[in-house]
Amino acid sequence: MSSEGELGKKRDIKVLLSIIPPAEALKKQKSTPQEIRVKLKYNPVVKTGSLYVNPELAKELSIGDYAEISVHGRRVKLKVVVSEEVPRGEVWGSADLKSQGIADNSIVTIRPASQ
Repeated sequence: MSSEGELGKKRDIKVLLSIIPPAEALKKQKSTPQEIRVKLKYNPVVKTGSLYVNPELAKELSIGDYAEISVHGRRVKLKVVVSEEVPRGEVWGSADLKSQGIADNSIVTIRPASQ
C-alpha cells in the first residue's frame, strides 16, 4: 500500500510530456528504403554479371559494389556499375539474365547484396 503522502502528490504534466519528442523531430527522421521495385531492361553495353544503376538510386539504397535483384523468388547477385545514362526508374542488365529466369522489361526488386 502507498502512504497518504504519495497519493496526495500531483505530478506536473509538463514533466510527463517532456519525454515525447515534438512533431518536427519525428518528421525529420526519414527512413531509407531497404529495397525498391524498378524495371530491368536488357542493354548490349552491359557485361555478363553486371548491373547498371542510376547514381541517385545507388545512393538512396546505399548500394556498394554488389546488388541483388529478385523476381518471382529468383535472386541474382550482380556487380554494380553506376551510370548517369540509366533513367531513375530502371536498371540495365545483360541478356544472360534470361537464362536465370529474369526477362527483359521485368519489374524487379533491387537491394544491396548481403556480404
